[in-house]
Amino acid sequence: MITASARNNAEWCDTMCRAHGSPGIFGERAWTSERRTPPLYPDAVTLSPLATAREVLDGIDRETPGCSVKDSFGHLDLSAEGFDVLFEARWIHRPAALAAPVAPDGVTWRPVRTVRDLTAWETAWAGGDGSLTGLFRPELLADRATTVLAATTDRGRRMVAGAVVSRSGSVIGISNLFATDADSGPDSGPDSGPESGSDSSTGADSSTGTGTGTGSSRSASGLDRAWAGCLATVARVWPGIPIVGYESGDSLDAAADQGCVPGGTLRVWLADGLG
Repeated sequence: MITASARNNAEWCDTMCRAHGSPGIFGERAWTSERRTPPLYPDAVTLSPLATAREVLDGIDRETPGCSVKDSFGHLDLSAEGFDVLFEARWIHRPAALAAPVAPDGVTWRPVRTVRDLTAWETAWAGGDGSLTGLFRPELLADRATTVLAATTDRGRRMVAGAVVSRSGSVIGISNLFATDADSGPDSGPDSGPESGSDSSTGADSSTGTGTGTGSSRSASGLDRAWAGCLATVARVWPGIPIVGYESGDSLDAAADQGCVPGGTLRVWLADGLG
């Protein structure tokens, strides 16, 4: 399942890069980008436990500040190449046969369809971090494999949670899950504002962060409700498909409480002195 999860995550990273006009390259053992990727996103993602440091590093820009690598299998040691470990997280998967969680009352989950709504979603996701404005481009709304989900209350007037759904192969990936408002349902946090496992992929972690992906949270109870609502929505719209992603901290605990099974460890490396 880690191989399928890594591929799904790499495809989401590539989608984000394409939205910014610079798609990456899929090799047999790694996805790489010759140009610096958008904030919070890695320059490489390993697709096989057999990937070598040379296969990864030879395909990316190591001159521009901010170079990062997501080692999906936790097998690489890039310290000798001038990289430090930025963070670690756990892959998660939720079996398709598992019953969907019960979605919280009073919260409506729906796809983001307009540029205006995407801007509002990004603002909530970022948690007030203006440096991330424009990260989620309108091009994402036209991508058939990507769905940005927003959770609202008060007849759509208040956004309380959200996530990105990425469909690939035989799995569905959830990333950038966040919760923003404890009073009305969820609460948020990096990967909330940016990434909860979710890629934003490098993960400020939440799996947001320097882009390798996750979302964060401000409140454990808010995250529980966000995960329950998101998983219930995915199960209803795309039934019978395993769900994957990666998380850490409170968001990992909340996902596990809703039936997601923690798996192997991934590691994100950041070039020393270039962050």
